[in-house]
Order: sequence, then structure tokens, then C-alpha cells
Amino acid sequence: MNSTIPTLRVNLAEYAVTKALRDGRASSDKVALDFCGPTPAHNGFKAMVRENQFDAGELAIVTLLQARAYGKPYVLLPTPISGRFQHHCAGFNIDFGHLDPKDIEGRQVGVRTYTQTTALWIRGILRHEYGVDLDKVRWMTLGDGHLAEYSDPANCTRLPKGASIPDMMMNGGLAAALLGEDMPKDPRVRTLVPDAMNAAKAWYAREGVVPINHMFVVHAELSKKHPEIVRELYRMIVESRQLADPPVPAVFPPIGLEANRKGIQLAIDWALDQKIIPRRLTVDEFFDDVTGSLG
Repeated sequence: MNSTIPTLRVNLAEYAVTKALRDGRASSDKVALDFCGPTPAHNGFKAMVRENQFDAGELAIVTLLQARAYGKPYVLLPTPISGRFQHHCAGFNIDFGHLDPKDIEGRQVGVRTYTQTTALWIRGILRHEYGVDLDKVRWMTLGDGHLAEYSDPANCTRLPKGASIPDMMMNGGLAAALLGEDMPKDPRVRTLVPDAMNAAKAWYAREGVVPINHMFVVHAELSKKHPEIVRELYRMIVESRQLADPPVPAVFPPIGLEANRKGIQLAIDWALDQKIIPRRLTVDEFFDDVTGSLG
């Protein structure tokens, strides 16, 4: 390898869509990538937005929205790294009685952090599809957000250190919980959204949006000084996605600024509504002249 090409410090996990990037099949003679971030990658998000520890990498969309709102120096590539339907991510234990979505008002609901991306999406669905007043829910959290400038809303309470939200949901200590992969595989667990899978399909048929989890960002200085490297990164990410095995699912956030505009706008609207960002943002302010023209 040519030792004179620049090496970027990258925080990126291995998913089907990033595997070829990480294992070198989607490679470049213009830039080298040092995948020096932690596993899982979200453990590096704080270091990214608080200490500029990485030149590029994945960022949860909520962290990205807050980073922009608080003036952090990152610009977005129109390349979602992960995304999925979230309707199934609010659960409860039927042993303690049936819950309809509005029944969580006035009760305690667990979530790892208030600003977790899964939580943004499922809360938005509960509010806009099922009329839940999110301000009337007591959100029980384990940790703070990635941005030092941000504080949780007043209706959030920190759980004791070491508490397990899945266990508390199962033993009745919490009325419900917002959980992604950590949802207990237990026959007593029900989704708060009735018939969640079909509800998600119907929502998608109407909205045409797959909720984005993580997107790829680059440091603004890198884009300003080395636009050719940013364009190369974009090319490599697109190539890696084309080499994905298994292939990218039919229902997955697309590539491209305009293709993602509605999804990013929805995240902005819901984040503002849920007191996650302090001001309204526009989709275009996440991009610069280089990244906005990609694809």
C-alpha cells in the first residue's frame, strides 16, 4: 500500500452493509481506514461528539441531530448504515394486565437513555399514531445522552446504577419498556402497539419512510480540505452496500439526500417535539457543498 495516502480514524461497526468496507473488499488507493472505534460502535459516539476522536464513522441519527443543534463539526453523507421498523420496540408483561398505548400515561416506562434512537421512533409512533401524551409518561432511564450540553426533560428519572430494564419490565417494576434487541424473548411479552408488524407495514405503505438508526458522518474540516477523500468514502460505502451478503433488505433506508429527505425531516420533527433538540433544524444544514452533491 502507498504509505503516503492519508489514514482516517473511523468508528464503524460490522454490519452486512459495512462488511466489505471493513474487510477491504471495498478499498481505495486514495485513503486508508483505521477502524479504531469500540465495539459496539455506539460506545464511541460520546468520544466522537465531545472530543472529536474520529475523522469519520457512523452516528445515531438522534446524536447527529443534537450534534448539529449544538454546533459540533460533523457533516452528513447521505448513506444510512442501519434502519428498521420500530413499532415492535415497546413491550409490556401481560401478567400485569393488558395495556393499550394510552395506558402508559401516568406510569413508569423504561428506556436505556431518553435520547436513544429506537426511543425517538417508537415514542413518535405512540404519540402520532395512538395519541399518547408523552409528557404524562415517567421515563425511567439508565444513562445520559451523548451531548454534554443536553439535559433530559423533567419527566425523566434515573434508575439506580446496575438496574436491568428488561428484568424490571418482567417483574412489574416498570409498566412497559422501550427496547430493541434487548426485548425479553418471553411468551408473556406483548407489544404496546397492537399487531406491531402489520402496523409497521401499513405505516410504511402510507409514509414511505424506513426509520433511520445510524448514518455516516465526516469531520467538517476533512470535507473542507479534502473533498476528494469524502467523495471516495462515499463511493466505498456505496460499493460496500452493493457487496452486502445477505443483500440489503427491500425495506431499508435508501442512499441519497433526496431519497432520505423525508426520513431525516421526520426525525427532526419528532426530536423537536420530544424536547431532544433545542431548535428546529433543516435537512440541508446537515450537509455541505461536497456531501450534499453526492449521488
